[in-house]
Amino acid sequence: MNSVKAMRILSKSILYLLLAIMTVLMILPFLWMLSSSVKLDREVFNMNPFVWIPEKPRWQNYVDIWTKVPFFKYVQNTVFLTIVVTCLQILTSSFAAYAFAKLDFKFKDRLFFAYIATIAMPWQVYMVPQFLMMRSFGLNDRLLAIICLQAFSAFGVFLMRQFYLSIPDSLCEAARIDGMSEYGIYARIMLPLSKPAIATLTIFTFVATWNDYLGPLIYLKSQDKKTIQLGLKMFINQYSSEYGLIMAGSVMSLIPVIIVFLCLQKYFVEGIASTGIKG
Repeated sequence: MNSVKAMRILSKSILYLLLAIMTVLMILPFLWMLSSSVKLDREVFNMNPFVWIPEKPRWQNYVDIWTKVPFFKYVQNTVFLTIVVTCLQILTSSFAAYAFAKLDFKFKDRLFFAYIATIAMPWQVYMVPQFLMMRSFGLNDRLLAIICLQAFSAFGVFLMRQFYLSIPDSLCEAARIDGMSEYGIYARIMLPLSKPAIATLTIFTFVATWNDYLGPLIYLKSQDKKTIQLGLKMFINQYSSEYGLIMAGSVMSLIPVIIVFLCLQKYFVEGIASTGIKG
């Protein structure tokens, strides 16, 4: 028994050690970026010796990044686009998932699997037809084009449906007996119970939309319509040697993502676990 217990302790110790090493390797690039954002350009790649915190941090980098380029406009466009797309995806995904999980209609399973099958198709395959379609609608160089294309998510429907399947059908049946409509059941029963799944979908959608580069690059041409990712790319092209400013801009672009994750992290693991209960 002692040998078995010792082996368990040893295996757990090795596992924790590997996890700690992986955590350090993943965090190091972010710490280096944060350190570089308060350094002079000549100090960023100075490795002899390498200093994490300079004696005189250059906080001016976080001020200059807003004046070198219209950074505030980029942030404003990205915040608007991300919030609208995230809200629309939550609404459309949860609404469609309720129909696929709790309602009976003809060809329900076939329609669901056909819709989910689109996840396997890379976006690069149909991005040109999408662009031509948006241009024919007169939505080229408008944020509305990206909003229309990203307002629906097959992954979001799948995620929400898996969670709804774990909710007993008896709740819906009892509500129907009491005279509640399907819209009422969706709004007053399903949505309040699906906070973990909504939080998970919010994190995925927010991060994907906030960090999206290729979509805005294709559809947005005007300077006042560009997002923060396009703005950082333009800044790198214009000020390729000012690494401190580049790192400061990168840190600024990460802050909203970190805030959203920290606010919703307590629901995240629960949402991932609960959406895999039933297939």
